[in-house]
Amino acid sequence: MTTLLEPAVRRATYREVLADPLYRLLFVTRSLAIAADSLRILALSVLIYTTTSSPLLGALAFGAGFLPQLVGSTLFGSLADRVRPRFVIFLGYAVECVSAVLLATVPLPAWACLVLVAVIATFVPVFGGASARVIAETLTGDAYVLGRALSSMSSSAAQLVGLAGGGAAIAALGSPQHALGVSAVLHAISAIIIRLRMPNLPAVPAAEGSTGNSVMKHSWRANRTLLADWAVRRLMFAQWLPPAFSVGAEGLLVAYAGERGFPAGAAGYLMACLPVGMFAGDLVVGRFVAPRTRERLAAPLVVLLGLPLALLGFAVPVPVAAALLFLSGAGFAYTLGLQRSFVDALPEAMRGQAFGVLGSGMMTAQGLGPAVFGAIALATGATAAVALAGAAAAGCAVIVSVRRTRPPAARRSSRYPG
Repeated sequence: MTTLLEPAVRRATYREVLADPLYRLLFVTRSLAIAADSLRILALSVLIYTTTSSPLLGALAFGAGFLPQLVGSTLFGSLADRVRPRFVIFLGYAVECVSAVLLATVPLPAWACLVLVAVIATFVPVFGGASARVIAETLTGDAYVLGRALSSMSSSAAQLVGLAGGGAAIAALGSPQHALGVSAVLHAISAIIIRLRMPNLPAVPAAEGSTGNSVMKHSWRANRTLLADWAVRRLMFAQWLPPAFSVGAEGLLVAYAGERGFPAGAAGYLMACLPVGMFAGDLVVGRFVAPRTRERLAAPLVVLLGLPLALLGFAVPVPVAAALLFLSGAGFAYTLGLQRSFVDALPEAMRGQAFGVLGSGMMTAQGLGPAVFGAIALATGATAAVALAGAAAAGCAVIVSVRRTRPPAARRSSRYPG
């Protein structure tokens, strides 16, 4: 098969990207799985809160799947490259299905539910890394960047659908257990589609001298190699830090609205402006901006992400605050200007693991952001803490604007053989 696009030749289109059958298969199943995950998170939070009356345990249920991903990418990340991707991706969806069935049907204590979710989350970087590796080998050049943009937009939409659908399912079906059953069905559909429709692509050949290494040893060594590479490390931090600061500000919007004396319900309205802006930014920058221009705009878009949040430190009315949050969300399109450089910088034999590290690092950073800026807000107030988070995000433009000083790692010029 021929590739969709050779790097930097011309601007691709979303239609071209979706015309690729393998990408389309992964796109559809991943969207279903994200919606199922969001539905499961909401339903489990409701289930634990209603059975324990503990707001803390309910909140832990909402975030139990985030931090363990860092452990998983550190210990098991190499499996994303060392095992055939169809098996890894199928197993990921199947395990998520089984866990949802257990949560829905077995009367587990709250702590056991949280442990189950955390254990499954440990392996999410492996499942996600394998899928991301296949996409990186299937789409090249600008087609890959647009594929990432589509995945980002579908992720936001699927999360909204899953959360809204979770609330509707709980209301319609009468219990969170039934909603968890719906989540299990969606994961089962994704697993079946992958098993029946995805070609059995090969794993990455083991690097010389690595044969026989244990998974943990190989994962640890590969992580050290990745993070020791200046270009890879810079591009990872460039994708970790701005979202962490933004989520830190987002987590304070309820307190910010109260501190500013906004009407009841304004906080929800303001929080919705960020994902809408993210969707619009990815759509416009991905579709209408040329590849080279996209890369040059990465640093200015980081400033766009942070500066509106910093401006919330001034006394602005609700409509202006909403517009600023929309603009901040649009600034997340900066990541589109980094995608091609990131893939080019990765050693081919470690791409799956690198994507797992990238995803788990983002989850960890976004989990720490609200905690850090929430603590700052105790001393400065929510308004000042939001502004500080915005200034910190804008300052990350310095990291994004630094250019690589060595040629990229060699990339494969074709798809998987066979």
